[in-house]
Amino acid sequence: MARFVDRAVLHLQAGDGGHGCSSVHREKFKPLGGPDGGNGGNGGNVTLVVDPNVHTLLDFHFRPHARGGNGRPGAGDHRDGANGTDLELAVPDGTVVLGLDGEMLADLTGAGTTYVAARGGRGGLGNAALASSTRKAPGFALLGEPGEAAEVVLELKSVADVGLVGFPSAGKSSLVSVLSAARPKIADYPFTTLEPNLGVVSAGSEVFTIADVPGLIPGASQGRGLGLEFLRHIERCAVLVHVVDCATFESGRDPASDIEALEAELAQYTPSLSTDLTDRPRLVVLNKVDVPEARELAEFVRADLEATGHRVFLVSTATHEGLSELRYALAETVAADRRNRPAAPPARVVLRPKAFNEEHFRVTADPEEDGAFVVSGVRPERWVRQTDFNNDEAVGYLADRLARLGVEDALAAAGARPGAPVTIGDVTFDWEPVSAIAANQPLGGRGSDVRLEPNTRIGAAERKALHRLRRGLPVEGHEFDDLLADRLDPAADEARSDRDATS
Repeated sequence: MARFVDRAVLHLQAGDGGHGCSSVHREKFKPLGGPDGGNGGNGGNVTLVVDPNVHTLLDFHFRPHARGGNGRPGAGDHRDGANGTDLELAVPDGTVVLGLDGEMLADLTGAGTTYVAARGGRGGLGNAALASSTRKAPGFALLGEPGEAAEVVLELKSVADVGLVGFPSAGKSSLVSVLSAARPKIADYPFTTLEPNLGVVSAGSEVFTIADVPGLIPGASQGRGLGLEFLRHIERCAVLVHVVDCATFESGRDPASDIEALEAELAQYTPSLSTDLTDRPRLVVLNKVDVPEARELAEFVRADLEATGHRVFLVSTATHEGLSELRYALAETVAADRRNRPAAPPARVVLRPKAFNEEHFRVTADPEEDGAFVVSGVRPERWVRQTDFNNDEAVGYLADRLARLGVEDALAAAGARPGAPVTIGDVTFDWEPVSAIAANQPLGGRGSDVRLEPNTRIGAAERKALHRLRRGLPVEGHEFDDLLADRLDPAADEARSDRDATS
């Protein structure tokens, strides 16, 4: 037997972007073919789509994990990788998407409404797209970005015009069964209804839906009974109907106190749709008047209830007494709500251009380590994720991008010293100021960067200073550590001179 599930937690993972390709075109008699590495494909999104044929979240209860397709890597000969397959998850009409902290992310109403819950990662650029006037044949490519991971809560809030509320065994399910073609479970014990029941009612030219939720008891808004689990299904209702059992044998209960207790629970309930249940139109149904004692009680309290502003109807689901008047009164109230409801704005494309002086990154001191800094921002963090740190040329390209963005100047202004730990995203490295490569400066071999190679060449100033030291002459403004002294000892200097003379 199918189960009704109106709440589910989803663990979503969008597809990863494919890596770019680092390739050089090779053809006979064409040694300088140039870079031809293609771009990686984008990862697939995970999208929630409203499907009118889906009425429960049961599928997500048993399969809460979903993942989009990964993008394919690029290849040589300018072949781009294929994009990952987007995953579409069908959800019922009236599904609300919440974060784990309870924040509402989307309200999905209307067939075809979509919400991208997790976006796929971007594909990495191949070396053909990275070529420039100074880097004519890049020996690296950018890595694909990982897809977004998201954990969301789906809550189904029934899309009904009329909501029936009342104590257990008040006759709500029986009322739905005689007003519509719905056939809910009916029995003579409390909490027979364990899931909301929806029915379609026709009254003249008006057609509306009616929802029956499990019975409420005092404390339902705080979790007692089943009320807290199913009160969400009346958040969208335009009309609320109090169904009162006038034939109850419980001591201390009467129609007025039942309505007062139900109103208190509705007032204390906090809907996630930021709506107020207390301002909805109310109708009161005094049920089971086919019982003589119940009819007598209903007629006795009717005047008092009408004095409070409620429209009161005496009905019997057994004899169908009063159902016609109730049906047309509900249709009239629903029609009035539909007329007064503001029209939904037409769908339109919203463009949100970024501000000209928008801050692309931020440099802050690391609270966990003295002298360390953290660089946060969409661009720097994305560039770090796309960098292959096993390739020196890729690291040099990252350094150039960060320098052009102004990260190095911001670090220097913040007081960073050479060798200070700097964290960008998930990567921490020792900061060494590196200037961007000039247009006429050689880049070195493919996959390498001259700025990252250890510099063992001795400059002319060091040679002159060492020559004076060997002769015992004073040298002002020069200090040599042990490493430099080992590199510039007389024996090594003579051997180096003999080598230069021989060459």
